[in-house]
Amino acid sequence: MKISVLGSGGWGTALALVLLDNGHDVTLWSYTQEESAVLAAQRENPLLKGVPLPQELKLTADLGCVQGCGAVVLATPSFAVRGTARAVAPRLEPGTVLISVSKGIEKDTSLTLTEAIAQEVGDSFPIVALSGPSHAEEVGRHVPTVVVSASKDRSAAELVQDLFMNERFRVYASDDVVGVELGAALKNVIALCAGISDGMGFGDNTKAALMTRGLTEIARLGVALGGRQETFAGLSGVGDLIVTCTSMHSRNRRCGILIGKGTPTDQAVKEIGAVVEGYYAAATARALAQKAGVEMPITEAAYQVLYNGKDPRQVIVDLMTRKRRHELEDSWV
Repeated sequence: MKISVLGSGGWGTALALVLLDNGHDVTLWSYTQEESAVLAAQRENPLLKGVPLPQELKLTADLGCVQGCGAVVLATPSFAVRGTARAVAPRLEPGTVLISVSKGIEKDTSLTLTEAIAQEVGDSFPIVALSGPSHAEEVGRHVPTVVVSASKDRSAAELVQDLFMNERFRVYASDDVVGVELGAALKNVIALCAGISDGMGFGDNTKAALMTRGLTEIARLGVALGGRQETFAGLSGVGDLIVTCTSMHSRNRRCGILIGKGTPTDQAVKEIGAVVEGYYAAATARALAQKAGVEMPITEAAYQVLYNGKDPRQVIVDLMTRKRRHELEDSWV
């Protein structure tokens, strides 16, 4: 199949290589001609050092590459997804499957990314979210990876399975788009918190507590917004949470470590040198929680540290001394 991958960051490049390995006709689109020229000259993405780009992988900065494609992968940062979808909409063939692989919530609307895409392209194109525990650095090196393909359209979700699956990249299908996208976006907030904990010198106990209770509040919000509880125990929930909170590949965790060591938030985000999705997700998740009337104490704490400059050590004290609760909210009811 002819496929274009829009966004030549590490993740877009890694997925383009998976598709190329599977025998597809793949074009990797860069936002600027300069970026595309670097890839063409070096046949390597600086964000995926040591991973060669085969000559068969086409490189371009022309959005006309989507014409005639059976599938288009949107792999831009979350803030650019809507604009990219708007730009390509008039060029798409009817029925082209659109695959959203970015993780985030749209800042100004609090929409999931597939919802933002749908607003721009209309009803003529099936939309799929592809997500799960998947560092680009490892996918590019053919490290075994398992993700989930979610869509309201079963045939589209299963088509994405067929496009991507091989002996190193396994894909499960799901119809819970809301749960998959929210798990993918909100775990970045918890990963920032886990990094802050690491930066302050706390141990495994603290991180395990943040991850476990963080997942609880992610699921609480996700269910309130229409997701299914069991999705958050799956690949795009606990799976993605584990990999993002524990790995140094994670930009969110690395940014959190800097903040925990005392680096101001703005400087820490800048030092990472790439988009720290959890920073933006903290604000949108807080807004969603307030709108839905859902309690998310860890997310609220993250917001206070990231946007209001609250001391992380005081935030930990505040979380630890909250009113006592039952772990299972329906206990002894």
